[in-house]
Amino acid sequence: MPVNGTNTQNTQPKSAAASRADSAKQNTQPKSAAGSRSDSAKIREGFTKVRNGGASYARHTAERSVDVPVGAVLTVANRVTDIVEPFTARQTANQELKSIRTRVERELNRLERRGATARRKTRTRVRRTRGRVERELTRRRRKVEATVKSNRARAENRVKRAQDVVSERVSTLV
Repeated sequence: MPVNGTNTQNTQPKSAAASRADSAKQNTQPKSAAGSRSDSAKIREGFTKVRNGGASYARHTAERSVDVPVGAVLTVANRVTDIVEPFTARQTANQELKSIRTRVERELNRLERRGATARRKTRTRVRRTRGRVERELTRRRRKVEATVKSNRARAENRVKRAQDVVSERVSTLV
C-alpha cells in the first residue's frame, strides 16, 4: 500500500513467487520516521475500507440483480430472432422448411432401419429357439416311444409267460 493513502488495487492475482518477493522487500526495507504511519491513521484507513467495501458490495449486488434478468432477456430475444429470422422471407422460409423436411426424413429412415434390424434379429432368434424346442420335443418323443415300446414288449412277454404257466397248471390238473 502506498504511503500517500491511495488505493492501487491490481485486478489480477499475484503468483506465489511474486507475493513472496513483495513480502521480502517489505521486510528488508528500513522504516523511517517519516515513512511510517501512526496507529490512528491505520485505524482511519481501516474504517474507510470497511465503509467503502460495504457500499461497493451493495452496489455490486444491486447491479448484479439488474444485470442477470437483462442478460437473460437479451439471450432469449437473440434465440427467438435466430428461430424466426429464416421464416421472414418466402424464399428462406421455403429453404428452411425443405431443410427441416430433409432432416425429418433422414431421422425417420434411420429409425426405420433400426426397427427393421431389430425385427430381423428377433425373427432369427425366434426361429432358432423354435428349432431348438422342436428338436428337444422330437428327442423326448422318441425316448418316450422307445420306452413305451420296450415296456409293451416286456408286458406282452410277461403276459405270455403267465398264460403259459396257467396253461401248464391247467393241463396238469385235467
